[in-house]
Amino acid sequence: MAMTGKAYQKCINPDCATELDCASVTGGFKCPQCGSLLDVRYNWDKIETPDKLSDFAERWAARDNPLNFSGVWRFRNLLDFCDDKYKVTIGEGQTILQQNDAVAGYADMQPGRLYLQYEGLNPSGSFKDNGMAAAFSHAKMVGAKSSACASTGNTSASVALYAHSCGLKCTVFIGSGRIAFGKLSQAMDYAAQTIQIRGDFDDCMKQVQDVCIRLGLYLLNSLNPFRLEGQKTIMYRIIEQLGWRVPDWIVVPGGNLGNSSAFGKAFGELKALGLIERIPRMAIINATGADTLNDLVNNKKLVWNAGRVDQSIIDDYYADLTARNFSPHTCASAIEISRPVNLKKCLRAIDICDGVVRAVTDEEICDAKAVIGADGLGCEPASAATIAGLRHLRAEGVIAADQTVACVLTGHPLKDPNLTVNYHKEKQGQFSNPPIEAPNDLEEIIRLIQS
Repeated sequence: MAMTGKAYQKCINPDCATELDCASVTGGFKCPQCGSLLDVRYNWDKIETPDKLSDFAERWAARDNPLNFSGVWRFRNLLDFCDDKYKVTIGEGQTILQQNDAVAGYADMQPGRLYLQYEGLNPSGSFKDNGMAAAFSHAKMVGAKSSACASTGNTSASVALYAHSCGLKCTVFIGSGRIAFGKLSQAMDYAAQTIQIRGDFDDCMKQVQDVCIRLGLYLLNSLNPFRLEGQKTIMYRIIEQLGWRVPDWIVVPGGNLGNSSAFGKAFGELKALGLIERIPRMAIINATGADTLNDLVNNKKLVWNAGRVDQSIIDDYYADLTARNFSPHTCASAIEISRPVNLKKCLRAIDICDGVVRAVTDEEICDAKAVIGADGLGCEPASAATIAGLRHLRAEGVIAADQTVACVLTGHPLKDPNLTVNYHKEKQGQFSNPPIEAPNDLEEIIRLIQS
């Protein structure tokens, strides 16, 4: 029997199915009975849901209300876990779905079929702000005073910004030397306490969970199911900008697998509510230097199996990583993760969306990033994995050239300027655009321009 309020938390393990109210924050957002991940679930009969998704368009006309202006809370009926008085917004979600025929050509798609969902326009420059608007609303609801996260960069920037806006103390854990300076600068600028761990993101993730449990800090990583509720709205905005139509495919970078997990949950809920007629397929793209999901799904054949995931496959895989002292390495620092915390929720999303997983090289990521930069709005390296992955899926014939595809560009190009400058200046790829050195001479400068 589900809890009686509008929303509650439920263990994703079907053999446990523990339920908690939304005010419970136990064990760093893990089930207190079996340690599995928790979901936010809804009693939809107690929520005023729209008859059709286009009903949400009315709120944009009343955007003088900050909740209607927010690209998260505009859709608040579909993540109704707290009262409006707790909802946090700093203007997140004013994003663009850009149709891009130039990048479509690079990916071998027909004109008019490729869309780039640009999340770099969020206040901290990445998609994370969608999740933080929801998670910090929950933090306010439960009376949290201090917050913490582990981060490859974007999470720390977003947590620091939202914590500051809410008056919460903020501590971020980063791996020593494993963060792009554009992102690190934000966490420092937004007054977060920054702790560098001698290790990688996976080490930071373990430490932050233990610290949050010991000190009672509010955890902002995507283990937090309320954060994923905010990230669902990226899909609502894609549908909104497609004239309330669902694309054929969503392509998203891998990493800690919060986005892919949230997107699968969003589509499953929309279908169950009768708000969409079909669920799009999803492609999740890893970097080859951090390809846990790709390896587990495509080689080890790990599947959702109605929630009864074969834990022995995961345990053996992680034991091998430990035995080899493996640490992930990719230029796409945002997805440089080998033990994704949302692995099982992502497997569920793959099941819901008939999803596929691929891995692409750093060279492919850098080339795709340069193409997006030259022909679009630009993006951080991890974002470009989507276009590199789309090229693979087109070559395989998995995605057809005339299907409608929305690729999620997760962050702003200035998140990692060093990689961009080095790619162009050092002529690292076929799309490099290096600066030209010229003497301080007018005629020579004109000659160079005209050549």
